[in-house]
Amino acid sequence: MRLRDKVAIVTGAGSGYGAGIAIRFAAEGARVVVVDLKAEDARKTVATIQADGGSARACVADVSDSDAVLESVEDAVSQFGGIDIVVNNAGISHPTKSALKITDAEFDNVFAVNTKPILLYARHAVPHMRSAGTGGALVTVASTGAVRPRPGMAVYNASKAAAVTMSKTLSLELARHQIRVNTICPVAGETPMLDKYMGGDPEENRKALRATIPLGRLAQPEDIAGTALYLASDDGAFITGITIEVDGGRCV
Repeated sequence: MRLRDKVAIVTGAGSGYGAGIAIRFAAEGARVVVVDLKAEDARKTVATIQADGGSARACVADVSDSDAVLESVEDAVSQFGGIDIVVNNAGISHPTKSALKITDAEFDNVFAVNTKPILLYARHAVPHMRSAGTGGALVTVASTGAVRPRPGMAVYNASKAAAVTMSKTLSLELARHQIRVNTICPVAGETPMLDKYMGGDPEENRKALRATIPLGRLAQPEDIAGTALYLASDDGAFITGITIEVDGGRCV
């Protein structure tokens, strides 16, 4: 098991990529704190993990709130004895529309959820990693929109680009503590967020998106989970500050 005895926090883990990551980490031996804004979704992921013999607990938190982030970190430490891995996966978007029509509230909400938690989890989790003296791993789930933006998603793309740059900067600041920071940029995937923000005909949306991906399909949670596992485990022990596009060739 590649994460045996590790403690991981995964945000936005009630569904989509986050659930896939949490389930895979638990299968690899990690004890997982499943963080989500929706209690029912978090409990479903925990139930799936426990049914497979894994160890997990649900934590309801607004990851844009510093106190809530601190509570989730303290929960991991008090219940599981420490913290080794944080996956900043929680994310939201705005509906597809012209940048000129995006509201102030949409701008603020997207950056608050997609970018700010990277700083908040570093602020609250890194001191525990440093005191343990065994290093750690922070993984950011961004988007191909950060490196190959498409129209209609200006603020979402910008928030994910900021997430990439913040993660790279943290990788430089934390390397001396053997804490690695890396980023995954998935292409659009089969997650609940896709239809919620794309609008229009769901199947037509999928068809149009698939046409832009050389491998001919959307991302699946398992695709992102496998990459997150590599970056969080000792397999990636000499990897920090990178951005991996998990996109079926979309960004080529």
